[in-house]
Amino acid sequence: MWEIDAALAADDGVAVFNRMYLTVTERIAEIIALPGASAIRFQDAQVMADLDVRFANLWLAAYDADAGRRSVPTPWRPLFESRRGSRLPVQYAIAGMNSHIEHDLPIAVVDTCKAHGLAPADVHQDYEAVNDVLAQVEAPIRRSFLDAVGREIDDHIGPVVHLLSTWNMDKARDLSWVTVETLWALRRTSFLRGRFLDSLGHTVGMTSRALLTPTS
Repeated sequence: MWEIDAALAADDGVAVFNRMYLTVTERIAEIIALPGASAIRFQDAQVMADLDVRFANLWLAAYDADAGRRSVPTPWRPLFESRRGSRLPVQYAIAGMNSHIEHDLPIAVVDTCKAHGLAPADVHQDYEAVNDVLAQVEAPIRRSFLDAVGREIDDHIGPVVHLLSTWNMDKARDLSWVTVETLWALRRTSFLRGRFLDSLGHTVGMTSRALLTPTS
């Protein structure tokens, strides 16, 4: 993520999301490495570290696909297709979070559970603890983005800002957990799991595309 940040222009929509995600990832890494320095505790830091890596790898795979001119996963296409022009930076940040949390996170959780011989219920408490981390990081970032446009808001971009304000991190992660439970129930039914993931990718992608509605 550091390399992506260094390689892209600051106003590139992909760079905006990557920079915000890097901030969150660094904060989680600090908690895992120095648990005594935070009020947040993970029951199993090793499992959470593995989940963090698997989760990040899905974003990096999407980035590498675009960089290599290969097909980008469906939920990520809106961000890469709309990365330049006529949008507010906060749109890229929230659209990327939507794709990553509502599509990639459930896959990463289920894969992590399988790798460690666990069930989703075994990691649910730590999953919820991450919400506290995200609340510490995401809210100030969103506020800084919105404060930057607040002074310039008019009837033209007002509806877009209102749309962005309706997207909620906690609700997205709650929905993601329902998807975790669904994927877990379908883990031995590859055909239905594949159809479910295909539908999920398109649904999440539609939401991200709406969040990236141009302002002009």
